[in-house]
Order: sequence, then C-alpha cells, then structure tokens
Amino acid sequence: MRVVFGLVLIAGLALAGFAVYMAKNYIASYQAKLAAANAVKEQMVKTIPVFVAERQLKYGEQLTREDVRQVRWPEDAIPEGAFIKEEELFPANSDELRTVVRSMEKDEAIMALKVTEPGQDAGITSRLERGMRAFAIKVDVASGVSGFLMPGHRVDVYWTGEVQRPGAARNSESRSEVTKLIETAVNVIAIDQSANSETTGATIARTVTVAVRPEQVASLALAQTTGRLSLALVGTNDDTISEAIEIDQAKLLGLAAAPVVEEEKKEEVCTIRTRRGAEVVELPIPCTN
Repeated sequence: MRVVFGLVLIAGLALAGFAVYMAKNYIASYQAKLAAANAVKEQMVKTIPVFVAERQLKYGEQLTREDVRQVRWPEDAIPEGAFIKEEELFPANSDELRTVVRSMEKDEAIMALKVTEPGQDAGITSRLERGMRAFAIKVDVASGVSGFLMPGHRVDVYWTGEVQRPGAARNSESRSEVTKLIETAVNVIAIDQSANSETTGATIARTVTVAVRPEQVASLALAQTTGRLSLALVGTNDDTISEAIEIDQAKLLGLAAAPVVEEEKKEEVCTIRTRRGAEVVELPIPCTN
C-alpha cells in the first residue's frame, strides 16, 4: 500500500513539474510574441485619411462629392494643400462647387492649387497669387516661341528698340538699335483667351498673358509702346538667375566705336583797330578773357 502511495505521489509531482514547465514555456512564448507585436506596432506608419480623385478629372470640370474618396495616407508624406476634412473641401454652409484648374489622375490627392475656391471661375483670376497682376503681351510666331508656350511656362522678356547714345547730339545718326533683357522667369498664365495648361501641340497666339507685380506692369507697358517685346522660354528645372543682358548693333557685329577726334585748339589772337590817317590797321593786344 505504501509503495502504491509513493508511486502515485511521484507521478503527481512529475505531472505538476511538467505542467509548470509547459506553462513557463507558454508564458515565455506569449511574451516574445507580444514584444514582437509591439515592435511591429512601433514601426507602423501613422496614417491620416486624405481626399483623392475617384476618377480622372479634367480642366474646367466641377468637383462633386462623387468625384472624390478618402484613403489612408502617411502623415509625414501628405502633399501640401491636400484636403483632410470634408468640410474643408465641401463647405457645409455653401452649395457652390470647386472647379478643376489642373487635370488629375485617378487616386491622385486633391490639392488646393489644383482646384478653385467654392464657386470661383476657373479663369486666370484663380491663377493670380496675392499682389500679382495679369498683363497681356502681344506676340507673333517669332516673338512667341513659335506657339509652343502654354500656361504654366516661364519666360524671359526682351525689349528691342532705338536708344539715344549718351552724350551724342540728338539726330538720327546718334541713335542705335538695342536689345535688352528686362524681365526674367515670368509666369505665363494664359494664351490668348485660354488658361488651360492641358493644351497639346503648337498654337499660334496673338497675346500671352503673364503674372507680374504692379511695378512690372508699368515697365512692360512702357516697353511695349516704345519698342518690340520678345519672349524666350525658360526650362522647367532651370533655376539659374539671368544676368543683365544688353546688345547693340556695334557689339553684335563686333564693330569698334569710332574714335572721337578733338579739334586742335587754335591760339587766340586779340587785336584792336586803329586809324592812321586814311589807313585802318589792327594792332595785337593781350587777351583779357
């Protein structure tokens, strides 16, 4: 009887030890999985819902609620001007819709620079930044870069006309033809009456509308009435600053300026006239002046 009791006791202790061992392994495995899950959670990127285009949107279309949807976007990679809240994109106190001013592909983020304010027209006024003005420049095939200009491009503006040479007498021979760079990297906002930047192919325009400051409007208006304006297209990624450029006919053709010949100064002679009888003679005297 005692032998049986001893065997049962030993078996119970063995089972208890095995159970403790299994529980310890289970707890250790659970803690390891929990630590791994926490590590993955720490590495997860925090996301925020952002409105994107539900379909391809073209210039001039009105933006409705059916045209957008929300997707999770990494918080540190949200484009500037993106809409996060619905009341920002579609104000609750207004039924007026925004208009698309730049085409967007499906799933592209809706940004403030690609749509107008609610109810605002998609014309050039929506492209003018604070303090800027729209100014139209008359162009032709040559001065308008063969019609390859489009809204969104940047151009340098050159003036060509006649100027009076400093210190020269006012006559036709004292004037020379000059071409000078007067404005650099000016933004084009419209071609003729179109502000659509999605136009493809060359268009022979009559006017190019640019966005400039009020003082630039004055200088361009004066330049346009006193000479001819030509535009030079600036590259998309070109961030260089153009230096002052002025070319006249002599510099263009490599002609040296004619030397100025000064007349030899003659010695001044002062005389007085006196009569000697019937004869009048001139007598030299010192000049007082």
